[in-house]
Amino acid sequence: MFIQTQETPNPATVKFLPGQTILEKGLKDYKSAEEAAGSPLAQRLFAVQGVEGVFLGPDFVSVSKANDTDWIMLKSLVMAAMMEHLSTGQPIVIESEASAASDEDDCEIVVQIKELIETRVRPMVMMDGGDIEFASFDDGIVYLTMRGACSGCPSSTATLKSGIESMLKHFVPEVVEVRPSES
Repeated sequence: MFIQTQETPNPATVKFLPGQTILEKGLKDYKSAEEAAGSPLAQRLFAVQGVEGVFLGPDFVSVSKANDTDWIMLKSLVMAAMMEHLSTGQPIVIESEASAASDEDDCEIVVQIKELIETRVRPMVMMDGGDIEFASFDDGIVYLTMRGACSGCPSSTATLKSGIESMLKHFVPEVVEVRPSES
């Protein structure tokens, strides 16, 4: 097994590409070993000293490090833990998937916003090892949640303001601003 790595815009996060499916559907974002109780792979990664976050995507794993940790040593330790786990065929997640929220209660504007985020924004953000989720729309303001490599990334505010906000304003005139969600 050969695991490739890819730098992300967030210097505290590296994207690991093991060349195999990680999650069949959905995404998982863990900020601690306790949160990762349903993911044997994430638990194994949190056992590596210096790992502060694990984000599982369809074909990648983004790992965030502690500020006092250097990638020079950590990268090889993370790759070794991933190889050991994936080569033994152990499950990546064992928790049941939460059912997706229904769009039935969403107004037309929210449906438009979600569609734009899903089709135009998420694929680009996921290429950098992160994810973005619609949180809410209130009085012209769209609140988005940044996850994985995007969470805490120095350029995430610029991405929200210059990229996503302009695009949403262009396609949905009711949008006046985009802000990060507080959750």
